[in-house]
Amino acid sequence: MTASVRLEPAGRCCWDEPVRIVVRGLAPGQPVTLRASLRDERGALFRAHARYCADAGGELDLTRAPALGGSFVGLEPMGLLWSLEPEKPVWRFLKRDVQTPFAVELEVLHGHEPEAGRLLSRAVHERVFLPPGVRREPVRAGRVRATLFLPPGPGPFPGIIDIFGVGGGLLEYRASLLAGHGFATLALAYYDFEDLPKEFDMNVDYFEEALCYMLQHSQVKGPGIGLLGISLGADICLSMASFLKNISATVSINGSGFSGNKAIHYKETCIPPLGCDLRRIKVAFSGLLDIVDIRNDIVGGYENPSMIPLEKAQGPILFIVGQDDHNWRSELYAQIASERLQAHGKEKPQIISYPGTGHYIEPPYFPWCPASLHKTLEKPVIWGGEPKAHSKAQVDAWKQILTFFCTHLGDTWKGASPKL
Repeated sequence: MTASVRLEPAGRCCWDEPVRIVVRGLAPGQPVTLRASLRDERGALFRAHARYCADAGGELDLTRAPALGGSFVGLEPMGLLWSLEPEKPVWRFLKRDVQTPFAVELEVLHGHEPEAGRLLSRAVHERVFLPPGVRREPVRAGRVRATLFLPPGPGPFPGIIDIFGVGGGLLEYRASLLAGHGFATLALAYYDFEDLPKEFDMNVDYFEEALCYMLQHSQVKGPGIGLLGISLGADICLSMASFLKNISATVSINGSGFSGNKAIHYKETCIPPLGCDLRRIKVAFSGLLDIVDIRNDIVGGYENPSMIPLEKAQGPILFIVGQDDHNWRSELYAQIASERLQAHGKEKPQIISYPGTGHYIEPPYFPWCPASLHKTLEKPVIWGGEPKAHSKAQVDAWKQILTFFCTHLGDTWKGASPKL
């Protein structure tokens, strides 16, 4: 018999959906190695491999067969994706153009690496970031530089503004995937993109303009908008929720709730910078920088003047936290935020804290990023986490985010579908 790779779904699927990988036509109990590889848009190669044995019928189903070794061990049906590692050191996995898919090459080899022998079968699996029927609309409205993703159908749809962290530019992959779940999502740039300022300036007025754009859009269902941000983007979302009206729900992924290195300005209000001390940078055993403790101490806890006034937020806040975040101590900051909210008579916010999880909590099946170049420091830093735990956190966090927005923005997503 000739071995063959079967994928379910057989055609393209969205990056946040699982794929079932089955190999048929093997000998009973045959040892094989499965290899996965893809190249990103800048030509960087990512690879993973795992060793398996076929069952008594000569079939290998990754939903039932545990990996015996390689890039991961145990029953991990999506392990060949989330364990992908870059050939270049400290290289972050990113999707820059959501209009093209990533092509994952899958190979089946006889035997177990490093002694794996002849190629038995191969397949190419395309994973898309622009779900079927989702419309992509570049936005150049006043000062706002963004891309709006609209779900299929007549609308209007519940709206979300999606904001990334330090790095500048415009990343669209999270917004495009969210649109596949029924949310009109605006991927918002705020510096170092087209004619936006080259340096970051934390003035809430710009973000208010983006909020007004969404509230006035005919395809966006009011009365309120959701906010989703990671890292510095999370702190921008927390600032927006605290100063602006018509925000119904906010998700902070590894945010801090403080002003960071720059003051936060909104009209006559100014939150002074918390600041940092670069002398606190540690050098890890790997030679990479560990910046987890460089921020200045939070004197006064939740009464510190550099803290964002979260108690002014109208809608609920969900804190997604990686317990091993090495960008800053996200878990501690979420607890301080909770203390501040409760001290002002607000309900205790929902904090979902994931062990073994680092800074970049991405959509499901994104390869874990242990370290990459820090835009501000211009040096590679460690982000924390551990591959398997981080991967499981990403899958769960995505479900939690979709459920949270569905609850507070409108019933568009019907719970955990088979694809999720």
